[in-house]
Amino acid sequence: MTTLYLVPSLLSENTLHSVIPQNVLTVVHGLQQFVVEDFRTARRFLSKTKHPQKIENIQLYELNEHTPESEISKLLPIIRSADAGLLSEAGIPAVADPGSNLVRLAHENNIKVVPLVGPSSILMAIMASGLNGQSFAFVGYLPVKNKERQERIKALERRSAEERQTQIFIETPYRNIQLLKDILSSCRSSTLLTVAADVTGTGEFIKTQTIKKWKNKLPEINKVPSVFLIQA
Repeated sequence: MTTLYLVPSLLSENTLHSVIPQNVLTVVHGLQQFVVEDFRTARRFLSKTKHPQKIENIQLYELNEHTPESEISKLLPIIRSADAGLLSEAGIPAVADPGSNLVRLAHENNIKVVPLVGPSSILMAIMASGLNGQSFAFVGYLPVKNKERQERIKALERRSAEERQTQIFIETPYRNIQLLKDILSSCRSSTLLTVAADVTGTGEFIKTQTIKKWKNKLPEINKVPSVFLIQA
């Protein structure tokens, strides 16, 4: 039986040895093929790990949000032939990541799946937020259009109040500020908001306070990978 290893990547540059355990690097060094979200990012990560093989000799197969379902099934013979790694562009694979489709395929075909320890901006944000860590929901990306996004934020706030549940979501970094403004205009003044930006990086910023207090000063998170959490 072959194994599909779920390999964590970096959330921020130059953090390899502070966020990736040595036993994970040992597993990575033993793999000769990887299914990756982005070729360039994957090669850079493997070079940082000092993989014993020349990078050009490592087999890389692409799987991202644009990969059709029919193409994902073509990866099955590859992960059946030998142990392989699934590598996200940032953080852990298969969470807010198209790799989950390959993981499901592996289970359906009796291929062992092994998750490896590494950084998750989502979990690290809830850890550091002070919000409810017993009940929380990650809802991914919100609608792009302003009106729909504001309605979604209000719905999440209501759900948080009704279920006493933390709501977690993310955005494409260049739209962070607009999302933040929509949160501030849509939520009640007493609702708690956590902004977790550049998690594990040198510019890491994690802060929780009420919507009312956030309105006094916006954080500088334009184009910075961020996670947002609310609790009503």
